[in-house]
Amino acid sequence: MPNAASKQNSTVARWLLVCAALTFCIVIVGGITRLTRSGLSIVEWKPVAGVLPPLTEADWAAEFTKYRDTPEYQQVNRGMQLHEFKNIFWWEFSHRLLARLIGVVFLLPFLWFLIRKQIHGHMAGRLALIFCLGGAQGFLGWYMVKSGLIKDPHVSHLRLTSHLLLAALLYGTLLYTASQFLYPQITAQKSRGGFLIVIATFILLGSGALVAGLKAGKIYNTFPLMNGSYFPPGVEWQTPLIGNFFNNAALVQFIHRNLAYAVGVIIAVQLYRRRGEIRETGLRHPLLVLLAIYIVQVLLGALTLLNAVPVWLGAWHQANAMLLFTAALYEFYFSPEFIRGKNESREPEN
Repeated sequence: MPNAASKQNSTVARWLLVCAALTFCIVIVGGITRLTRSGLSIVEWKPVAGVLPPLTEADWAAEFTKYRDTPEYQQVNRGMQLHEFKNIFWWEFSHRLLARLIGVVFLLPFLWFLIRKQIHGHMAGRLALIFCLGGAQGFLGWYMVKSGLIKDPHVSHLRLTSHLLLAALLYGTLLYTASQFLYPQITAQKSRGGFLIVIATFILLGSGALVAGLKAGKIYNTFPLMNGSYFPPGVEWQTPLIGNFFNNAALVQFIHRNLAYAVGVIIAVQLYRRRGEIRETGLRHPLLVLLAIYIVQVLLGALTLLNAVPVWLGAWHQANAMLLFTAALYEFYFSPEFIRGKNESREPEN
């Protein structure tokens, strides 16, 4: 029968998993917000007052007037009607509201667990840091939006990438911390190959954000070659050279494709090296879960590219990218010994 400490740990873990699930959701909503060009529809950052949407026609008219003064309306959406504005407004509003919800869902239980001394020591410090990073994520989101409200009606692709990667970092930290509460017996069991897969999928996420921010998916819409060539033909190199890796849309798409291939190679190598474990554990092995999600991701990426990034495919591609990152974390954390149930639990060091 589980003791009181294990029950407390299970409660804390469930709370962290809820926060992780909400973080996963906000990444998806954020992707749809970007794909529908809704991110610049709210031109002010009001952390408290912004929790309420426009409630009257006068409120809507005021919001629309502010939007009409932005470069996006004047250069991209001139002539947009109020009902069309409402469509993009609700996506951005939902994204911001969900961010506030995550903050509340994290902070209130955190304070409660602190008061009841269910978390303490270095674990309390880690969770406090997670909360601070969440606040930084909110600020970074506004900093990103602000970049598209000045002259160019496009948010900075570098800020967009930073925004996504910080969200992924928070998500991964929440999952990892929840796992330490649930399964303290495996906290010391790590593999270098698993860590490499986590880093590779994290970099792949960032690369995908660069592709999205530069709208690089709208060019070279062929697969597996790029307009008949492995390397994209007609690339116009920029100076300085290093800027091409972040600002040259053709090269960024090329890098993203090849990073995806590299992740596949890493997974294949790990499958070969650990084939004995896989034979023993069968379909339960985390590497096979990872492989299945990776195959789906490649197919979604190819379809998204071939169809020039429709909203629904782009959203599925980003959602599955987060699933791929989740599977990489799962594979890194859970050893084959745990899957076979050969480890005994120990109390976590909070």
